[in-house]
Amino acid sequence: MFSGKILIVDDEEGLRKVLARGLAKEGYQTEAVGSGAEALSRIAAESFDLVITDMQMPGMSGLELLAEIKAFDPALPVLVITAYGTVESAVQALRLGAYDYITKPFESDELKLTIAQALERERLLAENRYLHEELQQRWQASGIVGDSQGMARVFDTVRSVADSTANVLVTGESGTGKELIARSIHLQSPRKDQPFIVLNCAALSEGVLESELFGHEKGAFTGALATKKGRFELAHQGTLFIDEVGEMSLAAQVKLLRVIQEHEFERVGGTRTIHSDVRLVAATNKNLSEEVRQGRFREDLYYRLNVVNIELPPLRDRREDIEPLARHFLAKYARETGRPVRAIAPRALGCLLTHDWPGNVRELQNALERAVVLCKGDTVTPRDLPQGIAGPAQICLELPESGGSLTEILEDLERQLILQTLAREKGSQTRTAEVLGIKRTTLRYKMEKYRMLD
Repeated sequence: MFSGKILIVDDEEGLRKVLARGLAKEGYQTEAVGSGAEALSRIAAESFDLVITDMQMPGMSGLELLAEIKAFDPALPVLVITAYGTVESAVQALRLGAYDYITKPFESDELKLTIAQALERERLLAENRYLHEELQQRWQASGIVGDSQGMARVFDTVRSVADSTANVLVTGESGTGKELIARSIHLQSPRKDQPFIVLNCAALSEGVLESELFGHEKGAFTGALATKKGRFELAHQGTLFIDEVGEMSLAAQVKLLRVIQEHEFERVGGTRTIHSDVRLVAATNKNLSEEVRQGRFREDLYYRLNVVNIELPPLRDRREDIEPLARHFLAKYARETGRPVRAIAPRALGCLLTHDWPGNVRELQNALERAVVLCKGDTVTPRDLPQGIAGPAQICLELPESGGSLTEILEDLERQLILQTLAREKGSQTRTAEVLGIKRTTLRYKMEKYRMLD
């Protein structure tokens, strides 16, 4: 949960104290004041993450306070508490920028859930602002590292589509960076200051998926102890990224299609129609046109999602991007871990350039993170890379730092070669001799010479 500091505004002292105690037990910092004027004074003096205000108060009303808060800090979320008879005013509050409203009498669980969702939305907005600044400072406007022609075409498409409201389908193998492309579209769009919400369909069952997409009302099903907003509602005026959309059941596809067409939905178990203003970016590693032909994906939904298609090439088809990506990840993990790793040895770089990368950029990223952690100096060598990348036959020999005669150096290298081959062959002298191209008796002699049999 994203903890935060909450300002409670209500002219009823008893309610103020009850709310403050209850929220303090949930881990929130709270302050409570009895009027709108006091609230504005506190907001001007220090930072709050959320304001909860009553609608009906003497002097300055909740609506007037809301207008003043939004004029001072448009990003500060405000939750309005209202009586049953003033729901129309609460709707007006939403139009003025309130995050949500709760009607009296309300249940504690409902209030806690709404507060948690409001603070989570604020966390997401703050994260989006941070990502936007980071991408502007460290990467190109696209937000992805890559100098190849294939990625240049991707960048051009991202820049062209970002300003529009068109739905985008991002396709490509796992690990190619589909979510990064979706974030890049969002961060270059007019919605960049609004939420970027992610939903991975592959991780959810059909029943859970519907609730995650559209939310549910309290009591809609067993375990629905409170009303919950879905991803479409949380992404209002922002971007919703639906990953692995090809894993959706046909029943879920019908419901998603309706939202795309009508721009409205109801929560599970609810009757109130909720308007949806969401930019949709979907992604899949499946061939959706083939899925359509096989009857596993709706053709009408496919065309709704695939207004603009961005296909990410696999890393093996853009090998010129491997070196800049590797150096980018090297610098990233060296900075994060505080290790003095600054370079990649030519032989290690050669291993990276010749690997097929079935896991694409994600696999490369993991390999460099591992290399930085294991590296004993300031340069990554093949021995720091995973065996599948460095190669099972990779032998790493090092010249002695102290120098020596040619005979001494050659003997030291021979000793290293025998030791590493023995280790790779799990101690089998017969296989080690075969790999080195010498007789087993010769190997035994050299092992005795270098005191490997003691």
